[in-house]
Amino acid sequence: MKSPRRTTLCLMLLVIYSSQATLDLNLEAIVHPLILHERELPGEEPLRQRRAVATGSPAAEEYTVDVEISVENASFLEPIKAYLNSLSFPIQGNSTDRVTDILSIQVTTVCRPAGSETWCSCETGYKWPQERCLHNITCPEHGSSLPGHGCSCLKGLPPKGPFCQLQRADVTLRMSVRLNVGFQEDLRNISSALYRSYKTDLETAFRKGYSILPGFRWVTVTGFRPGSVVVTYDVQSTTPSVELMHKANEQVIQNLNQTYKMDYNSFQAVTSNETKFSVIPQVIFEGDTVTLSCENEVLSSNVSWHHVERHFDIQNSSRFSIYTFVLNNMTSVSSLTIYNITQRDAGEYVCKLILDIFEYESRNRISVMPIRILANEEMKVVCDNSPVSLSCCAENNANWSKVEWKQEGKINIPGNPETDIDSGCSTYTLKADGTQVPSGSSGTTVVYTCEFVSAHGARGSKDIKVTFISVANLTITPDPISVSEGQNFSIKCISDVSNYDEVYWNTSAGIKIYQRFYTTRRYLHGAESVLTVKTSTREWNGTYHCIFRYSNSYSIATKDVTVHPLPLVSNIMVDPLEASVSCSGFHLIQCCIEEDEDYKVTFHMGSLFFLAAKEVNRNQVCYKHNFNANSVSWCSRSIDVFCHFTNAANNSVWSQSMKLNLVPGENITCHDPILGVGEPGKVVQKLCQFSKAPGGTGSPVGGTVTYTCVGSQWKETRNNCISAPINSLLLLAKALIQSPSQEEKLPTYLRDLSASTDQVKHEILSSPGSLGAIINILDLLSTVPMQVNSEMMTHVLSTVNIILNKPVLSTWKVLQQQHTNQSSQLLHSVERFSQALKLGDNPALSFSQANVQMSSMVIRPSHPKTYEQRFVFSEADLWGNVVIDRCQLGDLQPESSVVTVAFPTLQAILAQDVQKRNFANNLVMTTTISRYITTPFRISMTFKNSSPSLGEAKCVFWNFSLANHTGGWDSSGCHVEESNEDNITCICDHLTSFSVLMSADSPDPGSLLGILLDIISYIGLGFSILSLAACLVVESVVWKSVTKNRTSYMRHVCIVNIAASLLVADTWFIVVAAIQDSHYVLCRTACVAATFFIHFFYLSGFFWMLTLGLMLFYRLVFILHEASKSTQKAIAFFLGYGCPLAIAIITVGATQPRGVYTRKDICWLNWEDTKALLAFVIPALIIVVVNVTITVVVITKILRPSIGDKPCKQEKSSLFQIGKSIGVLTPLLGLTWGFGLATVFPGTNLVFHIVFALLNAFQGLFILLFGCLWDLKVQEALLNKFSLSRWSSQHSKSTSIASSTPVFSMSSPISRRFNNLFGKTGTYNVSTPETTSSSVENSSSAYSLLN
Repeated sequence: MKSPRRTTLCLMLLVIYSSQATLDLNLEAIVHPLILHERELPGEEPLRQRRAVATGSPAAEEYTVDVEISVENASFLEPIKAYLNSLSFPIQGNSTDRVTDILSIQVTTVCRPAGSETWCSCETGYKWPQERCLHNITCPEHGSSLPGHGCSCLKGLPPKGPFCQLQRADVTLRMSVRLNVGFQEDLRNISSALYRSYKTDLETAFRKGYSILPGFRWVTVTGFRPGSVVVTYDVQSTTPSVELMHKANEQVIQNLNQTYKMDYNSFQAVTSNETKFSVIPQVIFEGDTVTLSCENEVLSSNVSWHHVERHFDIQNSSRFSIYTFVLNNMTSVSSLTIYNITQRDAGEYVCKLILDIFEYESRNRISVMPIRILANEEMKVVCDNSPVSLSCCAENNANWSKVEWKQEGKINIPGNPETDIDSGCSTYTLKADGTQVPSGSSGTTVVYTCEFVSAHGARGSKDIKVTFISVANLTITPDPISVSEGQNFSIKCISDVSNYDEVYWNTSAGIKIYQRFYTTRRYLHGAESVLTVKTSTREWNGTYHCIFRYSNSYSIATKDVTVHPLPLVSNIMVDPLEASVSCSGFHLIQCCIEEDEDYKVTFHMGSLFFLAAKEVNRNQVCYKHNFNANSVSWCSRSIDVFCHFTNAANNSVWSQSMKLNLVPGENITCHDPILGVGEPGKVVQKLCQFSKAPGGTGSPVGGTVTYTCVGSQWKETRNNCISAPINSLLLLAKALIQSPSQEEKLPTYLRDLSASTDQVKHEILSSPGSLGAIINILDLLSTVPMQVNSEMMTHVLSTVNIILNKPVLSTWKVLQQQHTNQSSQLLHSVERFSQALKLGDNPALSFSQANVQMSSMVIRPSHPKTYEQRFVFSEADLWGNVVIDRCQLGDLQPESSVVTVAFPTLQAILAQDVQKRNFANNLVMTTTISRYITTPFRISMTFKNSSPSLGEAKCVFWNFSLANHTGGWDSSGCHVEESNEDNITCICDHLTSFSVLMSADSPDPGSLLGILLDIISYIGLGFSILSLAACLVVESVVWKSVTKNRTSYMRHVCIVNIAASLLVADTWFIVVAAIQDSHYVLCRTACVAATFFIHFFYLSGFFWMLTLGLMLFYRLVFILHEASKSTQKAIAFFLGYGCPLAIAIITVGATQPRGVYTRKDICWLNWEDTKALLAFVIPALIIVVVNVTITVVVITKILRPSIGDKPCKQEKSSLFQIGKSIGVLTPLLGLTWGFGLATVFPGTNLVFHIVFALLNAFQGLFILLFGCLWDLKVQEALLNKFSLSRWSSQHSKSTSIASSTPVFSMSSPISRRFNNLFGKTGTYNVSTPETTSSSVENSSSAYSLLN
């Protein structure tokens, strides 16, 4: 639309009308130009679509048109406005056309000339659309224009709309103002009169003042708060100008009672307009640079930013940047830039713009996502020049701009990156060869980092640790290996790389060699593995591969081993083993093997040798020689003959010896073509295959037969032949132990053993040799260090079931008569198989036959169940239960196997115990655990009481280490928990007696000796404790009377400490012994503490005895030297307590960290493992020897004094009293612990145990008698304290011992006997009234040495 010419005024009218017909108006005569323009009524958003088009619908539709009116006279403006305001709407059409009604007409735009320009401004309440302000030239603001709300004046009327439009919809202003009056609490109560009064007055003033605002609707007070009184209220109108709002506020104050003291400067208004808040990027990752933009039509540079969650007002810093500017004088823009954003920066941000009293606030919440990169964190790369790809992928789609690869490490191995931005993945392909990673650098780790970079700066990285392993250069034993059977060899394989994953050896057939045949060691720059074969067999003939594995790469070195045939010594069968040969006769000697090889065989006897003749009999080859006794001149002598086998490699082996006894012909009575000759009573053994036994004479049977020459006939006295099938299996078992593929062969072998045993079970009834061979086979195979599966265990138990059958028990008795320990061997074999049993995924395995049953369970990591198994043997009428509490099982390693095997007949064939006692027939149950047990273990077993009439029940276990490791019954660690006529319950515990104090192996607690020692120990210790306590009481009573001089004082100090130390030690010992006797399982910590204190206090008693002896030696030998009392006390206490404490601490410190300070079953010093008991025995015996030596020296000194040192008679008498005290007491202690030392050694005579228990138990009584009451001065002090007055008066006149004659005086019968020991009789007068002062002093001094 063009601007009109020669006009001074142009008006734009907004006409709203309604019509029920299609619009077809012709207003050309009065309107120029007429533009039909679609408009949107303000505030009526739902009507937009209804007014969008004109339709022919009969319903009335509203339309909005802009009408331009041009006039030449500017004075027409106000009349036109007045006329339009006077119209009454709606204006209806004429009577013939009622389809159109005019609803409203408003002046929106006025264009006036301004010099050479035309300025078009909007009327109040209207403004130019923002797009017009951006693309047209604006004019200065004037009149009622609204600063900060876009433009209200344009230079020239736009040729086409849009034109000035009604301002946006009503807004609610949240306002506040302060009243400078005191705040009253009633203003908080909306129902109070004060609140209603304030509200009414204020709302009245607000309505009058804000009514001048454009589009004013309403105002309401929302509340009051302190400070002084802050009134909050809401006003609804269109957006007012700042000037108009100030004018309205002035009107409010004018219309309000002045008593409210409203503060004009405290008006504040918060409004929300459509502020554009944008965030770039929309998806934010850690490390991004993020820009938050707040764009507002209000023109102001006063913008602030706030982080809500952190309560943080954001200012410009290294990470935050705020920039605010005005765009085209129309829009305020504020940008907040956050650099390297973190998850801590996430949350709600507030952009606040302030213009005068107005606050414009906009909020936006942002989230910050972490970048996740997926990759294998560790890789091993073998440097064989093969391509290896490292791969990284981003879990987030962050519009990545690039992916960078970096590496860091001691070696540099670059690669080629390839990145697919769309998929978010990148690969890095590298190749490594031996030149890049020399052997010395093998195992070096290089960290490769893949870093994803987003378009906005976010960076996410992942480290991949790549370990480069050189292809190892292996060096193997260079010399060719050529050995013969039975010899040893070793192969050393050396690698120049120390970082490997696995080393193993294979045969050329791919069979892995079992690990016990080789050892592997790692060095700083290499490693080595050594394959060692101690006894080679032909199975070792072949090619062997030493394999070092690095990830999926293998380095292999190969070595050929040639094993030449040569019979093993055990496989050479000689005949005869022993024979008698007439000095003029012949005897056939032969050596046989089971193979036909090219051997050179000679027979050797002394310096003579004879060639052997070869004879082949099916699979057996024998080398024979007919020995002529006339060829030697050794009649009446025994000679040893050997077979010497030499193979093609010039290696040789000697057979076992054949003993030939050359005897004169007249002594020979027995003649036999097979057995030879013999004199009466001669006993010879013959290999079964060379004997006259059935099945012998060349058949492949094993074992021996024993013959005795009786009269003129050889009689068979013992047959230990092994049937051919069992003998073959025995030979195979011996070979299997040395086989490189024993792990592969063992399952098949056990199956064959079970089948063969079943085939010959009837022969076993009469063949102790076959039975023994089967036991030896099981014993050999149980030592193969491998895991046993359920099928293998079933074959083992099937074999055991056959050989434990009741009919076989008679054969077992024959074996027992031969003093073999094969019953113990069998039990041990079953236990080893049980420990090796690996159940795998099977939760349990059970086996049940007539003569053996087995149950098992696997300990799972969480919530172990109680192990409870029941075994019932109906044929034997026996049953038993085994229970292990779940608490005990919880301490075991996960996946451990608990296996129990029960035997109803085994007890009948096990050897008797060391005391030769028989036990009632009952079950034997063995329970094993596959893993090592590190904590104390408790197991409960219940047996049927099969013989309740035999007396008291006893729980025992089979101890394989007893009787020189042949085994025997042992009751240590087990006791009867409950016993009745039906069953017996056994639980682990231990009983002891006093003699265990120095005994490494105490007598059986249940035996008569054990009971006797217990009685002696407890009764004697009771007397000893009472005696030591009495000694301390006596010393306390007479202390002042007997410690008047230095020597006497020190002597009694020693006696008191000896008694106190032994009293504490005895008390500890009897308490510990009593607790153990009641089957109470001691805490291991308490046991260690008890052992420490018993050790310390017993040693203290000895060291105080040493102190007493040294004091005597010092007083008699170093006469002229006088030490102070404090010095003597310090030395005495250092010896008495310091030395024992040091010994005790060193002992426990050296042994307790390894758990071998105490014995496993008794709270006393260990003997078996560490010999810690010697820390008590050696100091004690040394002290006894020293004290005896001192006694001898003192007596010698008295009897043979040096020149100038002749003691008078009284002095000699006093010194003899000293000598008697120490001389009687020390031998008692010496004898006691001398007998104790004898009990340390196993197998000690029972007399030593009894004597030791007697002497040691009553040592407290000995100390009371000989160390305390024997003292004459102690006797006098006691008599003076407790005797009648007449005794006191007599004592005041004379101190003669003869006048008082106490029970322990030297003239008493008891004392006289001890005097006779020293060659003295009669009475001693210590002092008499007739002596001079000098003699009295000397007598007193001599007396004090004793007291």
